[in-house]
Amino acid sequence: MAEFERQVIRERTTAGLAAARVRGKVGGRPRALSAKDIVAAKALLANPNLTVEEVAVRLNVSPATLYRYLPGGRSALDR
Repeated sequence: MAEFERQVIRERTTAGLAAARVRGKVGGRPRALSAKDIVAAKALLANPNLTVEEVAVRLNVSPATLYRYLPGGRSALDR
């Protein structure tokens, strides 16, 4: 009986998420950096006088977030 109830809950949840997507709702956490922010980060990192930490402060994110969006950090700009 519990397995049946769990299956019904799962089906209802899946149907609800699909209906929300049809209405234009997007689930999940919002992205920390937009495409415009990433371009700005690359431009700032091209300046050798600025550290990754300083660039992260300017963009109001942590250095880890910056590295997540730009794997390799400053060295990724050379590619």
